Amino acid sequence: MDIFLITAPGLETLLAAEAREKGFKVTQTSPGGVTLRGDWPAVWRANLQLRGATRVLARLTSFRALYLSQLEKNVREVDWAAVLPRGADVTVDAVCHKSKIYHAGAAQERVASALAAHGHNADPAGFGLRVRIERDIVTLSLDTSGESLHRRGHKEAVNKAPLRETMAALFLRDAGFKGKEPLFDPMCGSGTFPMEGAEIARRFDPGRGRDFAFQSLPNFDPDAFEAMRSPERAAAFSCYGSDRDQGAIAMSRANAERAGLADVTAFEVKPVGEITPPCDTPGLVIANPPYGGRIGDSTPLLGLYAAFGARLKSAFPGWRAAVVTADAKLAQATGLPFRPAGPVVNHGGIKIRLWQTDPL
Repeated sequence: MDIFLITAPGLETLLAAEAREKGFKVTQTSPGGVTLRGDWPAVWRANLQLRGATRVLARLTSFRALYLSQLEKNVREVDWAAVLPRGADVTVDAVCHKSKIYHAGAAQERVASALAAHGHNADPAGFGLRVRIERDIVTLSLDTSGESLHRRGHKEAVNKAPLRETMAALFLRDAGFKGKEPLFDPMCGSGTFPMEGAEIARRFDPGRGRDFAFQSLPNFDPDAFEAMRSPERAAAFSCYGSDRDQGAIAMSRANAERAGLADVTAFEVKPVGEITPPCDTPGLVIANPPYGGRIGDSTPLLGLYAAFGARLKSAFPGWRAAVVTADAKLAQATGLPFRPAGPVVNHGGIKIRLWQTDPL
């Protein structure tokens, strides 16, 4: 069947590269996602192992429908007993595009009615069924993830306007980070970049500490799933973070401890203007500083970016730099020799990009 991986628009190519690297058969990239071809075990493994996917949808079936009655009839004919647990709650989400069935709300009601005939109740807390009607072709997809996959299961606290773990992982991929060099985030907030980097270095599965919706499906095989867990490895280098906010550093340390990463991460309180290399071997400095679209006007931030860039140029010879920001003026304020910026990525309605340098 087709398996659709959802990701932030702009990151599809990076997610496709990750999926291929993990042995999945990628058949297509499209705005906001990547399509794989595989079976149910591939669905389980994608949830467990892919760092950049936000959700994993299993394409159950597709058919042509011109009328609501056709839609309901076809949905009733699906063998739901083979897909969903008996009496399971389901929430239906429908979208219509260039189709004779144009009212998404009406389509949603008809699908819910068909499911009710099989004993399934409508409930927002239930399994997520996605109904897409595109040019009169109906596609039914089951959300197999449950909670968004950026929720790794380790963080109890986050700072203001955090970068999601899934997005951070793909930015690390874009920056060429493979866990074989040191990583340092001098504005680490709740520790997302150092933790993702340390997990990559240890080859931890991103989903190792959480549950998934598919574990409640009739076809789930717990033993086969357990056998999919990746063998861990020792980290060649540690990942580091600093922040001027003592509360952020306390959060980072606690989050890393819960994730089993305390031995390969280190965090300290330090303003950007005073940062120094955390180890002797050059690696990657990556940061998600504040930007105007996130906390207000960007002008007051020019000084922060300038201080950051100046410090990197004076104290970090041989290190590569990567900065996530929504404003080219802020990137340029660092004075760093950036290569052309990466693709535009939609981060909660804000258009951000990754700016990178060669070794300084």
